[in-house]
Formats: sequence, C-alpha cells, structure tokens
Amino acid sequence: MASGFSLKDQLFNVEKVRYLAGLFSAADAGFDGDAFEARVMSRLSDLELKERITWIAQVMGDVVPGDLPEVAPVLMAALPPPLDPDLTDDDFGDFIFAPLGEWVVQRGVAAHPDLSLDLIAALTQRFSMEWAIRPFLNRWPQEVLARMESWADHDSYHVRRLVSEGTRPRLPWGQAVSLALEEPLPLLDRLHCDPTRYVTRSVANHLNDITKKNPDLVIDRLTRWHAQGRQRPEELRWMTSHALRGLIKAGHPDAMAMLGYDPQAPVTARLEMTTPVARIGEAVTFACHLSGPEGTPVLVDYRMHFLRPSGAVSVKVFKWKQARLGAGGLALTKRHRLKADATTFQLMPGAHRIEVMVNGTLHDGVDFDLGPA
Repeated sequence: MASGFSLKDQLFNVEKVRYLAGLFSAADAGFDGDAFEARVMSRLSDLELKERITWIAQVMGDVVPGDLPEVAPVLMAALPPPLDPDLTDDDFGDFIFAPLGEWVVQRGVAAHPDLSLDLIAALTQRFSMEWAIRPFLNRWPQEVLARMESWADHDSYHVRRLVSEGTRPRLPWGQAVSLALEEPLPLLDRLHCDPTRYVTRSVANHLNDITKKNPDLVIDRLTRWHAQGRQRPEELRWMTSHALRGLIKAGHPDAMAMLGYDPQAPVTARLEMTTPVARIGEAVTFACHLSGPEGTPVLVDYRMHFLRPSGAVSVKVFKWKQARLGAGGLALTKRHRLKADATTFQLMPGAHRIEVMVNGTLHDGVDFDLGPA
C-alpha cells in the first residue's frame, strides 16, 4: 500500500458528498445540497471511517426531517439504478450509501421495522447493508428472519447475500447479534447452492465464523451439503476449503479429513534452517523435505514462534504447500521476510522457532536468532 494512503479519504470525501447531495437535490426540490455539503465537510476530515458514516447520516436526518414514512419516498427517489445484475462477484457498491442505511436505523428501528426492511432491501442493491440490518435483527429478530426467508429467493444476488452476511456471528465492524449460531442455518441451507460466488463466499465466511465456537456444527452442515449434491462440486469444494480455513490453520483433524488430508498419514518431514541468524527487516530462509508413500496428499503449513514485548511467545501459522508426494517425496523451500515496518505486529529480538505441520500434525522444528534492525 502506498505511503500516505487513506481509505477513509478515498471512500468519504468532498466529491462523494457532492454526488450524494446531487442525488437528493434531484429527488427533492427542497433539499439544499450546498448546505448539506458544507455542513458535512465542516467536520468530515476530523473523523474516522465509521464516524464519517454516522456523521453523514446525522446531517442527512437534520436536512431531511421527519419520521421514516415521511422521508422514505425522498430516499427511494434519490437512489441511483441498482448495481449491475449481470455481475456475480466483487461488486460491493459505493460506500457513500452506507450513511443511508444508518439513517434508516436511526429513523426506523424503534417503530417501523417493515418499512425499514423494504428500504434496506433497496439500499443493499446500491451498497451492502450488512451493518444496518443488525440493529433490526437485535430489535426485531423474528420479523427480520421471516423477511429473510423471502430474501433468500430474491432476484438480486445482493439481497440474497445480505441474508448470510447480515447474520454472521463475527461480522467485521458489525454490531454483535443475539441470534443463536443455529438460527440462520436453515437460510444457509438454501443459499449454499446459490449460483454466484458473492453469495457463496459469504456463506463460507459465515461458517468460518461459527467454527470459532462450534466446529462440529460446521463440519456436520458441510457433510450434509456434500451428500445433497445441490451445489456444483467444484464450488462446494471451494466453499468447504474457505469455510474450514480457520480450523485447517489450527490443525483440526476432522477438517483436515474433510478436505482429503489424513493427519495420521505415514509421512515424515525434516526441516532445515538456511539462515540461523537474521535481523529484523531481513528474511529467513528454510527448507523441508517430506517423504512417504507416493501419491499421499499433503497440506504443509509452517508456524513461527514470536517473542512479544511482554516476554510471552505467540504463534502464527502460515500456508506453505498443497501437493501429493512424488516418488522421491517433496522438497520445499521458503523465504519469510521479517518486516520491521509492520503496523499490526511488532517484532522483538531474541530466540525464535519455526515448525512444520503436515496435514495438521506437527513434525519438526528449528530455532533461529533474530537480532535488532
């Protein structure tokens, strides 16, 4: 990422605010677009991304006063055409419409669930409303789940995706929901055979969230879907791998078996360190040779033990290779850069360790010394 890049400024800036103001000015002759823009921009640069969403929604509510039934016609008239219905993935929409979802929450969550859900269904076809739907799930859970029963068959894949994404147990940036893990599963039963990757990726991410608390629930569901054969085999295989990625990193034996990897396979792995001494900012290089019966499927990961500023040790797992053993086994090499400028993980000098895992089973480990930058 380029130095100085600001996601919040890319998504919410004067051009985006002016665009939103123009839509509402065209829909409502009484809407003062210049005043709206000026007030939003008076504070926008001081706010973080989520704060900008809330602030724009607040200003919109002040400029267009009234209860939700009064403002809903203006909101609907201001919306641009829906996102391209012929696409099947990677069409999240324009972030500038996120405040409109927040506006609907502010005006509708207390007393207007049905109208709010109508608006959210329209809005999510311009920008995903997975954050806006969650306050309604907490306030009106049965009403929202009932609406989602019809949304699961909606013509727009954006609305269908909202059923899965909006009910995720661990949605990034999203408000927590009080649903039991099992409650959305009947909806996922229908969505898992969706023809669009945008929807099936959400279903897989939803299942991955569930694995953090109940791995068996996910493995049982995936087993059922494989037996039903309602999704294309290659897509279901991709979904299974994506849904189980957290369990695979943890070496969960049932998840490994579901992907075709035997944790007890008669495989040996020997790890060798090429650079036993390195400095922060440099890279370490290591190699691994695997041997075992020819044709054995292997999923090879490596995990690194890092010193933390407190003196404790944390372990991170990294993907390495998926393959089948050849007649001479399998030889792998890896170069791992130890970044000095990482913003989320501070490296500390001292003794470190690398270990190799094959099909979730720990096989061998080597130590190296990390010096200061």
